[in-house]
Amino acid sequence: MMKRREFITLLGGAAAAWPIMARAQQGERMRRIGVLMNLAAGDAEGETRFVAFLQGLQELGWAVGRNVRIETRWGPGDVEFYRTNAAELIALAPDVILASGTPATMALKRATRTIPIVFANANDAVAAGLVESLARPGGNATGFTGFEYGMSVKWLELLRQIAPGIVRVAVLRDPMTPLGMASFGAIQSAAPALRVELRPIDVHDVEEIERAVAAFAVGPNGGLIVPPTALAILHRKPIIALAAQHRLPAIYAYRSFVSDGGLIAYLSLSSGARPATLIASSRARSLATCRCRHR
Repeated sequence: MMKRREFITLLGGAAAAWPIMARAQQGERMRRIGVLMNLAAGDAEGETRFVAFLQGLQELGWAVGRNVRIETRWGPGDVEFYRTNAAELIALAPDVILASGTPATMALKRATRTIPIVFANANDAVAAGLVESLARPGGNATGFTGFEYGMSVKWLELLRQIAPGIVRVAVLRDPMTPLGMASFGAIQSAAPALRVELRPIDVHDVEEIERAVAAFAVGPNGGLIVPPTALAILHRKPIIALAAQHRLPAIYAYRSFVSDGGLIAYLSLSSGARPATLIASSRARSLATCRCRHR
């Protein structure tokens, strides 16, 4: 069973290194790190995470081209995409693989039981089957989980607080990830007490998102919940624009959504080491004193 000290440490989307003592003993032998991202090359959020990863390596004495080589595969994609790219990375026999997001980690876990996997931004790692427990991960994977399914209820509660007139809420789901059903189930359990009707919206691409949000927005007093998925991050600007266009109060799971103009975000900062954080735009703070629109 792999121990945590044998793994790379990741911070905020990733920074990695082997223990200094081990590195000193092994000299300058070239190491190889595989990276499987859940965001497209050129995506601002993905680039920020990858730069943080490279900076972490540099701070710990790892220089690309001198003692470490990075093999990167960029997403997002469907199940076949992750399966194919996981197989490609494993065929290169890396010393360790960094996985961003749940689908990427799951694909790697299915493909190898021996190469160490360090994941970041995975959702509820225990429920997803990525680790046996947070205290004792077991197997060949460990990392940081920034979200557990029960936290989904807070999105609905906060959305009702910021826009009390909401009676209908659409939940944007990516059916490709296990987060979709589990997160929706948690929200659904709280909906009756809050007197909210939920509408699950399963989407695969931005065109589906546009059609589904427009159809939902035809009815009055609606709101939108956008759980943390690679699909949502990839299309965050169109989603934010749609929410504004249709005047739908929306809550998101990442800070970047608010930075790009979204109303409010509620997120976990780590795997329980620190409490979740609420990030609100100035517009959200103004809305907090008003009631949702009525048609």
